[in-house]
Amino acid sequence: MTQIENEYQYRWALNRVEELLPLVKDNTPTTDPSSMELELLSGLVADYSDKHYSIGEPTLIDMLKLRMFEMGLNQAGLAKLLGASPSRICDYLSGKCEPTIKVAREISQKLNISPAIVLGV
Repeated sequence: MTQIENEYQYRWALNRVEELLPLVKDNTPTTDPSSMELELLSGLVADYSDKHYSIGEPTLIDMLKLRMFEMGLNQAGLAKLLGASPSRICDYLSGKCEPTIKVAREISQKLNISPAIVLGV
């Protein structure tokens, strides 16, 4: 099988996928030429995107900031929710220190953050 080798090919394939999407529905047979072309091009576009535009895994700092935003919390509010001091939350957000196992458990449970992200594994 072939692969997308440069940005020009990637942009072309991406545009073609967007043209094909309205033509292929959930009930379109997999033997339909548009469906087959969409399947092939989608895989090639996804492979190229993963290789050249991957954003990586989120960090604990990223996730804490996201959850604070989503929940409308400031550092003091997050500290109260987790049972930690505001200065300790500041240390977590700046990367100066990592949470203890007890606080990590609270972060994971109360903020719905994967334990793998909280523990950095």
